[in-house]
Amino acid sequence: MTPVQNLHSSKKNLYALSLGALGVVFGDIGTSPLYALKVSIESAGFKSGADIEPLVQGILSLITWALVLVVMIKYVFIIMKADNKGEGGIFALTALLSKALKKDSRYRWFVIVAGALGAALFFGDSMITPAISVLSAVEGLKVLSPDMAPYVVPIALALISGLFAIERFGTGKIGIAFGPVMLVWFSALGILGLLSIMNNPIVLMSLNPIYGVNLLIEHSGVAVAILGSVVLAVTGGEALYADMGHFGLKPIQRAWFFLVFPCLLLNYFGQGALLMSQPSAIDNPFYRLAPDWALIPMLILASIATVIASQAVISGAFSIATQAVRLGYIPRLRVRHTAAEEIGQVYVSKINLFLFAGVVVLVLGFKSSENLASAYGVSVTGAMAIDTLLAGFLMVLVRKWNKWLFVPLFGFLFLIDLVFLGANLFKFLEGGWIPVCVASILLLIMVSWIYGREKLLKARWSSSILLVDFLKSLDLQLPPRVSGTAIFMVPHDNIVPNSLLHNLKHNKVLHERVVLMNMETVNSPFVADSERVTIQHWEHNFHSVNVRFGFMEDVHVMRAVAFLRAREFHFSLSEISFFVGKEKVVARHSSAFLLSPFIYMHRSMQGATEYFQIPFNHAMEIGGYIEV
Repeated sequence: MTPVQNLHSSKKNLYALSLGALGVVFGDIGTSPLYALKVSIESAGFKSGADIEPLVQGILSLITWALVLVVMIKYVFIIMKADNKGEGGIFALTALLSKALKKDSRYRWFVIVAGALGAALFFGDSMITPAISVLSAVEGLKVLSPDMAPYVVPIALALISGLFAIERFGTGKIGIAFGPVMLVWFSALGILGLLSIMNNPIVLMSLNPIYGVNLLIEHSGVAVAILGSVVLAVTGGEALYADMGHFGLKPIQRAWFFLVFPCLLLNYFGQGALLMSQPSAIDNPFYRLAPDWALIPMLILASIATVIASQAVISGAFSIATQAVRLGYIPRLRVRHTAAEEIGQVYVSKINLFLFAGVVVLVLGFKSSENLASAYGVSVTGAMAIDTLLAGFLMVLVRKWNKWLFVPLFGFLFLIDLVFLGANLFKFLEGGWIPVCVASILLLIMVSWIYGREKLLKARWSSSILLVDFLKSLDLQLPPRVSGTAIFMVPHDNIVPNSLLHNLKHNKVLHERVVLMNMETVNSPFVADSERVTIQHWEHNFHSVNVRFGFMEDVHVMRAVAFLRAREFHFSLSEISFFVGKEKVVARHSSAFLLSPFIYMHRSMQGATEYFQIPFNHAMEIGGYIEV
């Protein structure tokens, strides 16, 4: 049983996590009613005085079946089954497929690049979602009073700044705080929608998919624009999978079926019923649903809900970044775990700052949710298409699901993704280029790092010496030994580190005691002291030490030394010297251009001395050149 599954085993936890999921996972898709129906009807070319009823019925039909096919069937029923020890997201799929494929498989680089592209597109979405969600809520001020229009952008920026400021407290704590608010939000969506439907129940005819098909046929000239707007109703569906490691499969499924999905449909159909009787409400059908006395409370609630909505993709971005570091797709980042109960609850300060800067630029540049809608959709639909493609490969080729049933199903779902993606690509020049450019830059960074890291590992292994062979050579010629203990930080305990070889080559000596120390972080919050250290003794006073830390514990080298002193070695701290390899990577002339981004990132990456918190007065960084 995985840590996630174990945490979710009790019924009490299930309800608590379902409530927490409302505050983290469903915020994005839950605030789509603020703008999705309005933008979709306007994209169909609606003009004042025209018959709005067929447009409303067609758009509602398309939104309903987009939610059913893309979110419910694809994500909730299928893709969320493709978890990697409880973790979800594009890199969960990539890791599972990478493990199943041989290193020389022709599909390997396809999977790697597809996973990197999906993650890059998700980051593009992570910047646009907070901007459009918060702007759309604050724009309710203009319904209250047109004179409030100049204050929309400043208030939106203030709310966004507050959101990013509290991210460091962790998704679990945020979910507990935000969950009850989102419960009220979804309840309000459902109640307002239901009251409107009761006044005009004929709107329920729009559940028939024929209305959507007829709309696209009758408005074939703007069918692409319609589909590009309808996809706004399913944005946030990918967050269900990306955030799965935070809460688990069952809590997310329960929250979707028992609250989120029915309340979304009720609100969309309530807006439709209002528009069929009052076409003038097209200026803002969401806020027009509320009675006059409830307008200000709904404005406040919507503003809070959109701040929460942004949390879904931001926490998903933290998870994606953490998985990218583990897989070796990006340089090492400082990842802080924010809860002992769940390994998926993390905070990455550099990602938080990157997203915050991007969101602020978008708000200042576009100034309204209607303008931002043109930039929205490309990254979302692209990421969804890659999720479908990789999930199909995993389920059919690796997990051996019935290919006669699931190949056509995945093909159909992938076709839907391509239709939505193609429709949104037509908005490229209107703002869709922004997430594409962001994704392209991030993809270049990841592919450069992956390619360069493989070259570096290959160069290291080609020149490495096995520890057993090195010790045999000492039997023939033992160099002078000096007093003290040398601790070499190593990634593998069966390979002689280059820092040891460089020290021996230039100083012609070995320390009296040599310790090869490997620091390992395990998938448990804490490690019992009895399981902390494993020691293997070798000839010539060499020792391999594996030190394990839980993911909630600081990887602190002096704590490891304290365990060694207590259990095995009685040495003074003053006699310890830490040797850390610090290689300078250089490229061969033929590959200098391809590897230059990797070399720059490798040189600017956080060093091992800082990462392991080695005291500077005991650290010796020994480097050399390694050619890739």
